[in-house]
Amino acid sequence: MLEGKAAIARDKAQPLSVEDVVFGEPRADEVLVRIVGTGVCHTDMVVRDQGYPVPLPLVLGHEGAGIVEKVGAGVTTLKAGDHVVLAFGSCGVCGNCRSGLPGYCSEFYDRNFKGARMDGSQSTCDCHGHDLGTAFFAQSSFGTYAIATERNAVKIRQDVPLELMGPLGCGISTGAGAVLNALKPHAGSSIAVFGAGSVGLSAVMAAAAVGCTKIIVVDLHDSRLELAKELGATHVVNGGRENTVEAIRALTDGAGVNFTLECTGVSKVLEQAVDALSIPGTCGLIGAANMGVCASLDMNTLLFGRTVRGIIEGDSVPQVFIPQLIDLWSQGKFPFDKLVKFYPLEEINQAIADSESGVVLKPIVRP
Repeated sequence: MLEGKAAIARDKAQPLSVEDVVFGEPRADEVLVRIVGTGVCHTDMVVRDQGYPVPLPLVLGHEGAGIVEKVGAGVTTLKAGDHVVLAFGSCGVCGNCRSGLPGYCSEFYDRNFKGARMDGSQSTCDCHGHDLGTAFFAQSSFGTYAIATERNAVKIRQDVPLELMGPLGCGISTGAGAVLNALKPHAGSSIAVFGAGSVGLSAVMAAAAVGCTKIIVVDLHDSRLELAKELGATHVVNGGRENTVEAIRALTDGAGVNFTLECTGVSKVLEQAVDALSIPGTCGLIGAANMGVCASLDMNTLLFGRTVRGIIEGDSVPQVFIPQLIDLWSQGKFPFDKLVKFYPLEEINQAIADSESGVVLKPIVRP
């Protein structure tokens, strides 16, 4: 048992509470990781506000990076001292996992949003001995330590700044993977990215890396649009001042773009992302909306060769994709560090507020 601190969501839509907690020992297939940095992601806020009804109280955090302290008796691929990025949970044995699509694991929801291990047990308790919800994305990494599974702890090289790497476990991989793994645009193609947060800008960097020659970014914040141009966008559209679909069609001689990515989780924006497509064209949906949110599409929009598909975790295999992104970053081809600002764990609510207001694109909290 280890004493430490963790940020706990105790009540719906209320600030997180940074408290003294006690962490348990790793089980046979688990590892104990000392956290050095955890990214703040939109999904943390969705769950805090109960857009996804994960039971509270709950230790949030699902973009952790740290150093392995202990390994369970059955762990064979990791050892104490390894540097790891914590990704999402998956079973490893269902058809989708075996086919290289762990983001579509048949047990994905329970392994990431149940708020407990698969058997219902917890790995952490508060200072009064009361169990806390954990295993959020198989990690719950807003704390001094996290218990993860061998499968979602990805070993990385040790010559890169570990505290920076946590967001590769979810948000950054989701945006980059949506382009590199899911849509796979060819060199010379066009893409429009709706939402210039950390996920959308990761998609922009990936689109630039593969040679898209028209990269249009749509957002409401001029500062984010300026950064998008620094990261590879060829054109930007402020959706608060312009008719987005008309602007995109004007930039493409009326044809529309080959690919779009919806990163906001706003139904009206998804409708725009589909309407801005060429014929044929593909829209990838990666923005997380609350349960029950619906969008309205003209059926003929799809009949004439357009495709809409959801993309979870960038269609990535974390053990393969995260090291690839680190290599791209180290070569200067994927500068996601330009999105980051660091905060101490005690200031996590300020980090979340800055993310929600758009002041900061990707906060990382460090215990």
